[in-house]
Amino acid sequence: MKNYTILFTFMFALALMSCENNNKKVSTDVVKNTKSAVEHAELGTAPVITFEAVNHDFGDVIQGEKVTYNFVFHNTGGSNLLISKVSTSCGCTVGKYPKDLIEPGKGGEVEVTFDTHRRKGIQNKTITVLANTEPNNTMLRIKANVVLPENQ
Repeated sequence: MKNYTILFTFMFALALMSCENNNKKVSTDVVKNTKSAVEHAELGTAPVITFEAVNHDFGDVIQGEKVTYNFVFHNTGGSNLLISKVSTSCGCTVGKYPKDLIEPGKGGEVEVTFDTHRRKGIQNKTITVLANTEPNNTMLRIKANVVLPENQ
């Protein structure tokens, strides 16, 4: 019986230690729940993501090329900005973004790469940036005219 008591105590202590989370990453729950962003907006302290441009036209690109554009943004709000996700309308487009908090007055870039492999003609793609702003998503757009190489 004494062995069971020791075993139970050991397992209980182990369970308690495993619940302790020392991870200092920032929770993205605030991005999904915009109520806090609305409250901050009313006080004038919410983060605001301001892009220098929300549209980019690559013009004519040769089929098979990968082209990249950096959408530059600034946090023009009064508190830290957190981008939690960047999603694209097509698997041919990839978005990279800063994972750290962006302080007021600071900025960053959302890098968008478009792979023209197996594409032809006018292409319009959207990139959705999800952040702790109100509204919590911002739409970016790229456009390209994919042309066949001259030898085809």
